[in-house]
Amino acid sequence: MTLDPNYLIAALNAGRAYWGDYAEIFAEQRADTIIVLDDGRLEQLSAGEEAGLGVRVFSGKTSAYVYTTDFSRDAIVEALQLAHAATRQRTAEQAGQTLVAALERQATVPMLATYKQMPDGVPLATKVAVVRNADRVARGLAEIRQVTATYSDTIQDVTIVNSLEEVAQDRRVRTVFRVNVVAQKDDVIQSAFEATGGLAGFEQVEGEVSERLARVAAERARRMLYARPAPAGTMPVVCAAEAGGVLVHEAMGHGMEADFNLPGQPISVFAGKIGQAVASPKVTIVDDATIPGLYGSARFDDEGVPTQRRVLIENGILQNYMHDRTTAREMGVPPNGCGRRQTFRHTPMPRMSNTLMLAGNDEPDAIIRSVARGLLVKQMGGGQVNIVSGEFVFKVQEAFLIENGQVTEPVRGATLIGNGPAILKIIDMVGTDAGETRIGTCGKYDQGAPVGHGIPTLRIPEIVVGGIVPGMSETIR
Repeated sequence: MTLDPNYLIAALNAGRAYWGDYAEIFAEQRADTIIVLDDGRLEQLSAGEEAGLGVRVFSGKTSAYVYTTDFSRDAIVEALQLAHAATRQRTAEQAGQTLVAALERQATVPMLATYKQMPDGVPLATKVAVVRNADRVARGLAEIRQVTATYSDTIQDVTIVNSLEEVAQDRRVRTVFRVNVVAQKDDVIQSAFEATGGLAGFEQVEGEVSERLARVAAERARRMLYARPAPAGTMPVVCAAEAGGVLVHEAMGHGMEADFNLPGQPISVFAGKIGQAVASPKVTIVDDATIPGLYGSARFDDEGVPTQRRVLIENGILQNYMHDRTTAREMGVPPNGCGRRQTFRHTPMPRMSNTLMLAGNDEPDAIIRSVARGLLVKQMGGGQVNIVSGEFVFKVQEAFLIENGQVTEPVRGATLIGNGPAILKIIDMVGTDAGETRIGTCGKYDQGAPVGHGIPTLRIPEIVVGGIVPGMSETIR
């Protein structure tokens, strides 16, 4: 089935009587492949296709959403009718209100990826070889007890039309490889994780990519077996650029999503602080869905709004929240391309894409030399964050001691415990290096979304370092 925008426009027009203040159709086709090799066994091997659409109608401050797998015009009109009836029943006293802000129609948006090898043209056996080769390499190292390797690809085509006469079409091809390795020596068990992924075809993982990442993860897990327990207490911490920006994403980024900052019902610690200093002057954080090839990138968001480079914090000053159409309407500002949904079965909400702290003016080596005694974090793990308070606990996957300005021995079992907004304000050194953008699947209200995150080398002059927290769960992985 071809997602023909003219067909969807005709169906939308056929249901014009049910538009309310705003009406939208989101149509999706997707094909997914997932291969999981766990402990040498193929635990999952699946490939499937799915197609469906959802309609959304606004009346006043209320919206309703109805989805279906029936693409017939009658089904679309019926869905519009049902959605419109739901909004009218709930907001009769608000009838006639209109959208506060609307985006002008965009004629063209640049392509963000050139797919060299479409995954649907690659034999399944070739994809299986990706996980088998990773398993073989990791198990070739001593003390490796378990390897879980996962390959996945998605081809997603979306077409969005609405009553503002906007039309958006996007093809998103994402290819991902992940490997988790467990090493054991006597009663000490350590794990390590590596991944690659992007808005890319099979070229993202071809060649020896999976083998290299499996070797890196296995060597890290083995190295941590022989590391001594991390010291506990309050100390300076240097986060290396390769550590990834999970700290920025979890402890800071979610708080800048607009649905946590709505007037009258603020949840985030950043609510009402646009234009105020919320971070060190050295800190600039952007959320950018327009970077070619990155995992969280797209030409349009899932409401048909062209994506943007959004400056969230600039030189310590809070500049913007991340909006979908609903929050933009509530706050009287234009939407800025952050409306994302997992599939056509889900309603959009403000979400991050690629959240990055920009490079500063401090040399990375000088940052390490500035620490008399502290911790160098090379890889972050999972964690927990309270969006209301900003409090967080993050597991550290790989860390080293810094003694007299020199990186010395590895340590294991460290956790970082702190408050995101408070940490933002005391970061006092930011490296000139642009950190590697790592990938993740961000969970919010039971919806997953592909994201990227990254930082330069940075110094937190004082943070609590603790031991392993039992029962820790990951929100981004």
